[in-house]
Amino acid sequence: MAGKAVQQIKAVIMLKSGFSMNRTLVRRAIGGLAAASLALSAAFAQAPGAKPIQPSPVFTKEQIAFYETQALPVLKANCYSCHGGDTASGGFSLASRASVLRGGMSGPVMLLTKPADSIFVHVINYADRKMPPQGKMPQSQIDILTRWVAMGLPWTPGAVKEAPVTKHIVPPPVNAKTMSFWSFRHLKPQTVPIVKAKSWITSPIDAFILKKLEAAKLTPAPPVGKAALMRRAYYDLIGLPPSPEEVRAFEKDTSPHAYEKVVDRLLASPQYGEKWARHWLDLVRYAETNSFERDSPKPFVWRYRDYVIRSLNSDKPYDQFIREQLAGDELPKVTAETLIATGYYRLGQWDDEPSDPAQARYDELDDILATTGQTFLGLTVNCARCHDHKLDPIPQKDYYRMLSFFQGVTRYGDRLPGDRPASLRIIASEAEKQRFGAEDATYKVRLAALEAQRMAIQNSITDFSNVDKEELKHEQNRIPLLKKRVPVKLSPKKFAEFTALSKQVVELTNAPPKGLDEALAVTEIGHAPDKTFVLLRGNPHVPGDEVEPAFLSVLAPPKPEIATATSDAHTSGRRLALAKWIASKDNQLTARVMVNRLWQHHFGRGIVRSSSNFGSLGTPPTHPELLDWLAAEFMRNGWKLKPLHKLIMMSSAYRMSSTGNPKALAKDPENDLFWRFDMRRLDAEEIRDTVLAVNGSLNAKVMYGPSVYPTIPEEVLAGQSRPGDGWEKSSPEEKARRSIYIHIKRSLTVPLLASFDAADTDASCPVRFATTQPTQALGMINSAFINAQAQLFADSLGKAAGNDTNKEVRMCLWRVLQRDPTAGEVGRGVKFIATLHKDQNVSEKDALRYFCLLALNLNEFIYLD
Repeated sequence: MAGKAVQQIKAVIMLKSGFSMNRTLVRRAIGGLAAASLALSAAFAQAPGAKPIQPSPVFTKEQIAFYETQALPVLKANCYSCHGGDTASGGFSLASRASVLRGGMSGPVMLLTKPADSIFVHVINYADRKMPPQGKMPQSQIDILTRWVAMGLPWTPGAVKEAPVTKHIVPPPVNAKTMSFWSFRHLKPQTVPIVKAKSWITSPIDAFILKKLEAAKLTPAPPVGKAALMRRAYYDLIGLPPSPEEVRAFEKDTSPHAYEKVVDRLLASPQYGEKWARHWLDLVRYAETNSFERDSPKPFVWRYRDYVIRSLNSDKPYDQFIREQLAGDELPKVTAETLIATGYYRLGQWDDEPSDPAQARYDELDDILATTGQTFLGLTVNCARCHDHKLDPIPQKDYYRMLSFFQGVTRYGDRLPGDRPASLRIIASEAEKQRFGAEDATYKVRLAALEAQRMAIQNSITDFSNVDKEELKHEQNRIPLLKKRVPVKLSPKKFAEFTALSKQVVELTNAPPKGLDEALAVTEIGHAPDKTFVLLRGNPHVPGDEVEPAFLSVLAPPKPEIATATSDAHTSGRRLALAKWIASKDNQLTARVMVNRLWQHHFGRGIVRSSSNFGSLGTPPTHPELLDWLAAEFMRNGWKLKPLHKLIMMSSAYRMSSTGNPKALAKDPENDLFWRFDMRRLDAEEIRDTVLAVNGSLNAKVMYGPSVYPTIPEEVLAGQSRPGDGWEKSSPEEKARRSIYIHIKRSLTVPLLASFDAADTDASCPVRFATTQPTQALGMINSAFINAQAQLFADSLGKAAGNDTNKEVRMCLWRVLQRDPTAGEVGRGVKFIATLHKDQNVSEKDALRYFCLLALNLNEFIYLD
């Protein structure tokens, strides 16, 4: 075994030294280097009859002097920053001779019986892994350290502070024990629990919740008031407040189905898709620019956003939603919609000038795999890129097997034959293509005829000088040059004809037929993707063993069913195989992850709080039986989201108030048992949309289409390398559209959204922060946007209330709080306006504006009970 390992290492050295070798042997040698290290460890530490390596009891004075005066200075200068003192990168410490002999995470690195074969000697010679990473040492220093190893590592005790011996995390293997982890187990039928307080049960969900509450001797909070429930339902489903009229009507409706009718109406609203699309866009790191230095825009990326909204509004089955995004171009029936869905692959960052193109390529593939693993499976598969996952049973080989499903995907900036962008696909129907072809042909014939008539007149003149001939190539010079020949060489009638023809040519050139619609979508390099290799330490320049597409072994999956692609196929079919497996009812993770996300956005946190990490580092489910029951119901109802929304919202658990309970607070301060409903703050987009909604300026009727650009202060734009670059100007009507339609530029975020914790678009964002910071209050009081909206608010109140201060205040508070304000609240508002007018000499109109500004800053405005 040791001999084989040494031969593998020698093969790497020969490759780096320029020797000609069989490439397959070389690849195997490189891929086996880590294994070789372990093999050496096993061979020399555990071989039958072998004696453990022991420090030499005595070194000569010359050897000690060599170490102190030559070897030690080289080690300190090049190695000790990572492997000396209190540090031990990779588990390898140079702090003592014993730790040097002990080696690192891959086993021993010093081979005293054959010093030249030591891994230490190989890496300082840059034979494989390159140490030190900042640059190869001079040959004289390499020779010193090589001689030091050959001497048997002479050492002066106490020369360097001993590094503490640390225990390294051993990656968990894939076995029966790890496969029995809660999230890796297959779904099992769950029986709805029997509880004592049956009168509280309005949904099977309640039984699961109440069972744990009764076991803890706790009782659920009382139901929330009708106005607060109305507000909660509106924001949860459409992200907008109810109008005062809608709240009053609900409060007056005493029928047992009043609330159910509200839920049904909201689920049928087109604004449902706008609200819930934002949650999905957070997960898939949706942005409309590429990041990095130029942060250029992504063409037509907004079509993907519209696809998500439309899919949610139509209640598209979630399994179909998955298949379309991962493999919409490989489905049996490919449509414009399924092509747009594959824009999923183009949402990440794009470095247009990478210093290491190979590294950049694998960074992009890793981004796709990380997003896919976390979003659909709730697993951090990406943690196994450089080594076996340290906490979950995901071997490094599994990572690259999963990566191979995406190996054929072209890079965002690649070009196809004909210099077409690889990321753009025509999405027009065949009928539209035929129409365009006919129109384009007619257009070209007409343009050519006009040009021929014009050129006939131009060519009738033969006295153009060489300079004039060059000038005639420019359209703007033709008429002046011909005019000089009137009437000697060209009659006034012919000149007038030439002028008329020129005008027609220019007009027609500037008005070609409307082009075919395009979308940002996935493309592949062809039917045969590149081979995939395990990359040692994640380094694309050090390939190891070749791997084939396969699913995560810990889930005991089936073998991928990849249809053999024909030679004229544009894709390999691999992504469709992956999509089918992820969206399968036999996949134990997909349904669990999605129902948990719905629960999270209704209750403020998931049954599994770490909603994109169902692994060992994530938080376990507080109600695992409920999670599995919901997942089974979700699939039983055809993977439809809207029935699941309704199931959750009709439960008594959802309709609890946030009222505190001293006993429950002491026993369960985190509300893990759901003994009450957690209060939540509105999201950044909900705050902006609500400001526009309550003052009556929200443009909610216009949906879809290219993104809009709200005004960003000059001071913020000045922070860009090129101030204002890439931020266009929209009309007032466009600026008043919902926040879902705002252009998302990675390097420039709308200040109001940024201060209220809008999603970070560089990576998948499963849970948003809900911070409380000074910039929020300052922005809500001082920003030009909020003050302008307060003015619009005051103007609308003045018109609606006939300048009656009492009515204006009541109406303002109704709109902002979505409930009937108390007499005391109205009285304080009237007094506030009067005080400003009388004591501060503020006009009544401005005083009302200041009161509207105050109302928009109330805690109750941005917090839901």
